[in-house]
Amino acid sequence: MIVALELAGAFVLIVGGALGFTNAVEWLGQRLDLGAGAVGALLAAVGTALPESVIPIVALLSGGGEERAQIAIGAIVGAPFVLATIAMLLVTLASFAFRDRREQGQQVVVDRDSTARDLGHFLVLFPLGIAVGAVGLDLPWRLAAAAALLVGYGVYTRRTVRASTGSEDEELDSLFFDASKDDPPTTPQIAAQLAVALAAIVGGAELFVTAIESIATSLGVSLLVLALVLAPLATELPEKANTILWIRRGKDTLAVGNITGAMMFQATVPLAFGLVVTDWRLSGAAIVAGCIALAGAALALWVLPRGRGGLGPSAAWVGLFAAFLAYVALET
Repeated sequence: MIVALELAGAFVLIVGGALGFTNAVEWLGQRLDLGAGAVGALLAAVGTALPESVIPIVALLSGGGEERAQIAIGAIVGAPFVLATIAMLLVTLASFAFRDRREQGQQVVVDRDSTARDLGHFLVLFPLGIAVGAVGLDLPWRLAAAAALLVGYGVYTRRTVRASTGSEDEELDSLFFDASKDDPPTTPQIAAQLAVALAAIVGGAELFVTAIESIATSLGVSLLVLALVLAPLATELPEKANTILWIRRGKDTLAVGNITGAMMFQATVPLAFGLVVTDWRLSGAAIVAGCIALAGAALALWVLPRGRGGLGPSAAWVGLFAAFLAYVALET
């Protein structure tokens, strides 16, 4: 009963926070004169990636030896894995569910350049971290790889901002924290709403993780499954309420950018932290999860910029995730 109440409270916080966050991010993007691709890939993606990024940091800095290190590594690799499979699936499912109220119907219409840029950078940078972990390189090599990842994310950020063509000329919903509702909101009002919304998302995600951990403990789920699957599922998917809300409103570039931008952030900044703080020797399950993440991203790069969603890619993303679960079940 208590776990059920925790889950319910978590969803209320996360969905409410997502509503406030998407609204504030759209206003912030307009204030900064950023395009939808940059807003989704940078502002929204980094903001909603913060809760799951906290898991490996807390695990590593709180001590606990090898077990904590494995939890951290699993959370770092698991986040891109879930984003490149289940989160991509959510895009096509949401576009189908809301097809009657979307101008573009079921078809997912994104900015081809921004989506290709996000996924292209991911497919170049993320394999570096997986390769280093598979080989088991010493600290100097790991430091060099971490530096390369951070430089790569900096280059990606610069390219994303420079390619932004300005915010879309459309009427936005009133900012929730704007009492007047007549004039455009001020920067402090936007910042306040972003802070409160992020706090709600983070709090809801942490509450969700606590409930999931209780369930996993009662069911006797292994630590490996918890780190590689349940922790990313618990932190990533609830926050993708932002993506579903944007898909519902036909803002596909924002929705997809929220996922692909988070993939880029997770594949560089937290991974660079893991390379420096741990010995970064990946187990077989972590390597398989990383390879499946790359396959899911490659599929997304093939279908999304071309508007080729539908049953085939959806089934493929489900199959990739199911294949990993089957691998973990056989190994454990």
